[in-house]
Amino acid sequence: MFCNSINTKKISRYLLLLILLFSAVNGIAQHKKHKKSSSSSGSSGHHSSSSHKSHSSHSSSAEHSSHGKKKHSHGSEEHSSRHHHHHSQESDEGLTKSEAPDVEEGTRIATPLDAILASVREPQFSSVEYNITTYGAVADGQTDIKPALDKAIALCSIAGGGKVVIPKGTFFIAGPVVLKSHVNLHFEDGATLVFSADDKKYLPAVLTMWEGTELYNYSPLFYAYQCTDVAITGNGIIAGAASKNFANWRPQGSTEQNTLRQMGIDGTPVYKRVFGDGYHLPPDMIQFFGCKNVLISGVTLLDAPYWVIHPVLCNNVTVQNITISSRNLNNDGCDPESCTNVLIQGCNFNVGDDGVAIKAGRDQDGWRIGQPTENVIIRNCLFNSKTNGLCIGSEMSAGVRNVYMYNVKITKCLSAIYFKSNQDRGGFIQDIHVNNIFCDTAKSAFIRFENNYHGSRGGQHPTLFSDFIIQDVSCKFAGEAGIYAVGVDGHPLQNITIKKATILSTPQAQVIVNTQNLTFDHVSINGQIYNEPTNTGVVKLKTD
Repeated sequence: MFCNSINTKKISRYLLLLILLFSAVNGIAQHKKHKKSSSSSGSSGHHSSSSHKSHSSHSSSAEHSSHGKKKHSHGSEEHSSRHHHHHSQESDEGLTKSEAPDVEEGTRIATPLDAILASVREPQFSSVEYNITTYGAVADGQTDIKPALDKAIALCSIAGGGKVVIPKGTFFIAGPVVLKSHVNLHFEDGATLVFSADDKKYLPAVLTMWEGTELYNYSPLFYAYQCTDVAITGNGIIAGAASKNFANWRPQGSTEQNTLRQMGIDGTPVYKRVFGDGYHLPPDMIQFFGCKNVLISGVTLLDAPYWVIHPVLCNNVTVQNITISSRNLNNDGCDPESCTNVLIQGCNFNVGDDGVAIKAGRDQDGWRIGQPTENVIIRNCLFNSKTNGLCIGSEMSAGVRNVYMYNVKITKCLSAIYFKSNQDRGGFIQDIHVNNIFCDTAKSAFIRFENNYHGSRGGQHPTLFSDFIIQDVSCKFAGEAGIYAVGVDGHPLQNITIKKATILSTPQAQVIVNTQNLTFDHVSINGQIYNEPTNTGVVKLKTD
């Protein structure tokens, strides 16, 4: 009887194991069936184009534009861990970037303007105030307020956030302002902050991005790294003092610039790309890196070292009612790079380079990071520029899409509405909407598409340009051409509509080469109506 009991128990155990095994096999089969069904339906479904959940469609489009199908790995484990929230984000379906099904080109859906506006919201802050004079700051224009300001920012952030107040008066700071989460740095009326011109004060080097390539370099004058709810607000004046030092550096074409670019191409680990002390790559004036919920509002910015406002890898960014008067070389006004949900509005930029230039990384480094810039609105602005007005590129290798530009006046520039890339960039520029733009004088072209911008290194990865609508735009004078649309052989500019465009005076109405489905509707140039474009052959413009 004892033996029978043992046999019975063994049999029961065997039966239980068989049941569990059958359940597991059946579960695996059902999972495979479901996964196959999901994959087949993925091409007709849609991926969210807000926040950082759109990597899969980026991968498809970028491969289509031939930057290469190989996924680019991070430069180092250390660097990867710094950006895990950017590069390992999961999609709505719970799949990682590398596992998500590809989206076919024809199924892409642009994000409506109203949806973007609903997604961009100003950060909220506690009402608690931290006046920097309480912590020792003196408004004499000479005493370094950095220790007092750093203390106020740290206490504010630790306590849960609030407003760090710079009151009326002229303050001097010897080094960068490093912001922290939940801090609104607020300038009261009559407040002025003057930065030191000594480059040594912007060391040690910090992780930053310079012309689309990551590196360790001099700290931007305002810097925030992976912060949530961060702002610079008020009606104060911020003077960068760059003309005394940084603005006199000439990085363009330098050995240092070429070395950094080669590091990006070679995939040199970012922690080995150490510049800063002894090098001459000027920092940006404001760079928020990897931040969420960013607001820059109201202040006046003067004498910037390089790009003036440069959000990098940020989500939910508002830049509004900003005045920039800075005509140094390479003083772009605002360059959102690899950002999502961006609103630039009510700004007055008088700058030494592009008014706004939307970016998304340079060449291999842009592909490695893989974050496109998407869902961007630029509206109700006034630009006066030494170079160009509204731009996308040329550093845009991770792609740019879903951009709305409207109600903008450009007094003087080289090219007013300008989309630029070269055959090394890869990526894409698509779903771009331009409406109600007025330009007084464009020394080069009023509307300009250029897929072979200078600086090409081999030309194996042309950019995909597709789906542009430009309407209700006008220009008094374009110095070289009215409409310039030049693609490259085998990779035409695609699906461009130019509607209700008026150019009063220009020596050449149009330069059209390598386009597909470019349409004109009520286009008036030099008083003549053009209802369709004419292929002209390549005409090289003299201006950048």
